[in-house]
Amino acid sequence: MLRLAPAAEKFSIAIPGAALADLKARLAATRLPPEPTDAAWQYGSNVGYMRGFLQRWRDGFDWRQWETRLNGWLQYRVKLKRPDTAGLQTVHFLIEPGSGDTPRPLLLTHGWPGSVLEFVDVIDRLAHPERFGGRVEDAFTVICPSLPGYGFSMPLERPIGPRAIAKLWRDLMVEVLGFERFLVQAGDWGSIVSSWLGIDFPDHAVALHLNMVPLRPPLTRDMQPPLSNAEKEWMLRTRKRHDAEGGYYAIQSTKPTTLGYGLADSPAGLAGWIVEKLQGFPRAPADHKPVFDLDHMIANVAFYWLTETGVTSTWLYWAARQNGELAMQPGEFLRSPTGFLLPPWDLVPPSPKGWLERGYNVTHRHDLERGGHFVAMEQPEIFVADVQAFFRNLMV
Repeated sequence: MLRLAPAAEKFSIAIPGAALADLKARLAATRLPPEPTDAAWQYGSNVGYMRGFLQRWRDGFDWRQWETRLNGWLQYRVKLKRPDTAGLQTVHFLIEPGSGDTPRPLLLTHGWPGSVLEFVDVIDRLAHPERFGGRVEDAFTVICPSLPGYGFSMPLERPIGPRAIAKLWRDLMVEVLGFERFLVQAGDWGSIVSSWLGIDFPDHAVALHLNMVPLRPPLTRDMQPPLSNAEKEWMLRTRKRHDAEGGYYAIQSTKPTTLGYGLADSPAGLAGWIVEKLQGFPRAPADHKPVFDLDHMIANVAFYWLTETGVTSTWLYWAARQNGELAMQPGEFLRSPTGFLLPPWDLVPPSPKGWLERGYNVTHRHDLERGGHFVAMEQPEIFVADVQAFFRNLMV
């Protein structure tokens, strides 16, 4: 039985009809960009594909179905004290109590350009495995918050970095929900936040499962062992991939407001910015459309638009860069058992074993044969099976 602190207020999503009407009018007035005659996806979001995407969003997509689906889980909002300012931060979270007598609490954290909608196909599988042919003993009570500046974790008065968010997550799990010890799963920014959570609060975040190569380990001239040839080659390959695919990162981490005029005013602009990552990060061929269900992608973009978080979601990049929170410092190490589920195509490719072990207590690693960044959304059954397998035998 859940025993939430009184500060947590029940919440239900109900987007006003006027907001949906305004969205439809803006989509109808879309002016598409030109593109070269030989264009597929090598220049960014393909115009032909986006024309169909936007038409479906305007004329066929039903937001209310997705709203109803999200409202099928318990939702709350709570105000937590920011560790980096004197202010309070509203945090929205979904929670699904697990089956059986002793479901373990599992904190799921998304990233950008994802949202809690990344997890809609895995929440029930994790909470109620017996409904999907699994064992009730593997059940988790699933807690899925929206990062500050994303979804209904608003307003966000100023940028907040991943290490401060980790403290918010600790307070959410321990002070609000009463879980002194809990498990963690995350990808993208979630893996960065969760890594700081494990480093700063190892007695609470007792085991982590991550699907992205997260924080850079401490690198010093006299470190032991020195970088291997495999690590040096991987660093070069990562840099080349980032040069080719990381243009978005440069602008979001330096001048997010400049980008924000397009993201805040144009649903087509927001969609083009996000969909390119949904096509490229799973490594769909340059002449292929994204691998995800069309309405699922539209729902994710609509979630950003209807919550007006297209801009504030990018502030996390700015804060992390300003605070230097993407790398561990000498002496920092994540000692909680950590498992990795690594897809072959991601902005950060799977790293050599030794690289991860410089900063993490790696007790599990599964390199996928296919797929990319959004594992829970792209391969939900494989994702759930690996999460269950990792946590099943841990004595934590």
